Amino acid sequence: MGACVSKVTDCCCRTPRNGITNETTDAVTEEQGEAYELPVFQEFTFEQLRLATSGFAVENIVSEHGEKAPNVVYKGKLDAQRRIAVKRFNRSAWPDPRQFLEEARSVGQIRSKRLANLLGCCCEGDERLLVAEYMPNDTLAKHLFHWESQAMKWPMRLRVVLYLAEALEYCTSRGRALYHDLNAYRVLFDDDCNPRLSCFGLMKNSRDGKSYSTNLAFTPPEYMRTGRITPESVIYSFGTMLLDVLSGKHIPPSHALDLIRDRNFNMLTDSCLEGQFSNEEGTELVRLASRCLHYEPRERPNVRSLVQSLAPLQKDVETPSYELMDIPRGGASSIQSLHLSPLAEACSRKDLTAIHEILEKTGYKDDEGTANELSFQMWTNQMQDTLNSKKKGDTAFRQKDFTTAIDCYSQFIEVGTMVSPTIYARRCLSYLMNDMPQEALSDAVQALVISPTWPTAFYLQAAALLAQGMENEAQEALKDGCSLEQSSSSGH
Repeated sequence: MGACVSKVTDCCCRTPRNGITNETTDAVTEEQGEAYELPVFQEFTFEQLRLATSGFAVENIVSEHGEKAPNVVYKGKLDAQRRIAVKRFNRSAWPDPRQFLEEARSVGQIRSKRLANLLGCCCEGDERLLVAEYMPNDTLAKHLFHWESQAMKWPMRLRVVLYLAEALEYCTSRGRALYHDLNAYRVLFDDDCNPRLSCFGLMKNSRDGKSYSTNLAFTPPEYMRTGRITPESVIYSFGTMLLDVLSGKHIPPSHALDLIRDRNFNMLTDSCLEGQFSNEEGTELVRLASRCLHYEPRERPNVRSLVQSLAPLQKDVETPSYELMDIPRGGASSIQSLHLSPLAEACSRKDLTAIHEILEKTGYKDDEGTANELSFQMWTNQMQDTLNSKKKGDTAFRQKDFTTAIDCYSQFIEVGTMVSPTIYARRCLSYLMNDMPQEALSDAVQALVISPTWPTAFYLQAAALLAQGMENEAQEALKDGCSLEQSSSSGH
């Protein structure tokens, strides 16, 4: 862990907007499900999103091509509470801020249980970012093409394509019939393993960018001719996804249509599905796919007819998606089933005395290189004063004089030449000892910006959240810390 680094320069130059927890909420109600609440669409500061993603840490990248993608998607936590996905655009993607804001606000008005909804955006300087609901249970591509323990069952595959059709129908009804680059990576699974369509595809990757980034073999033929996407192009892409679901492979449409014409359905069907569906069901899905993939756009079905064709095929409507997927509800195990380290255990009980003993005993061993880097700069008077502040803070912390510890550690932090996650952790506990949980939470978040994979920072977040009565959020932080600690101990 590179613990002692040059201080990250703050990029926020606007008046901070309210955090997401203080915003009013919109109830989302429509045909596909019961009402649920989301925060109203808002503009975030760049600083809020920098903190939420631990400084846009590479460890938090969730987009398909990682750092190499022109527009990178990160997972994060807003105010250490709401999980979010943050799409950071290439700096030249949207040069006109008004155009970007107009597009983002338009997409942000569309709210559905079939979508991973857009919560807000950020437009500061040349930074352009979108903020959406985070879906923790991977993509359709992962579950179809790269599964580990079991292939996706037939009833779940039928549910996926129906929900996807319903998502497209809803977007169309709200005036957003165009979806850019529809593919299996755009379908995400929520806490209950219900499939949702990513809202990111409702906006192009840039003002003048292409609507399709996939292999040309999967691109609608009319797009190849004109370079323009139409509602019929989206239907063509839906047809390629029907083939994905049927075959468990990414088969080029031209090859699939040859197999369909030769009635070679066995070559089209995933061998893992043997015995799970009737010939009639398979034939209906193949027929629908071939209609979607028609060369002539006007011959393809519309989204409403897709829903009408897929709804009657649903045979198992009662079993929850997480059971069909054999994934624990909520995407993670309970706290009781986790092996908690002594620090995690102390934070879960909000035992501040025990936390103090552990932090004091651990010292600065998690700050690799701190001593050498600091001693190298000791020749400056300013650095000598900084080191003295740290030493006084450590003495006060050891003697449980937490008010003095806060003052001394704050002097060290304010100089800003070097930063240390351990100092933020110690000041965090000192704030908790002084009944200042919000300040403590901020320090735990800052420690993660410096060191995104440090379990201690997550555990201290949990203690600060518990001090504010946020038990669910605290449990999530404990799980995140335990997951990191287990990964570290197993060498991953």
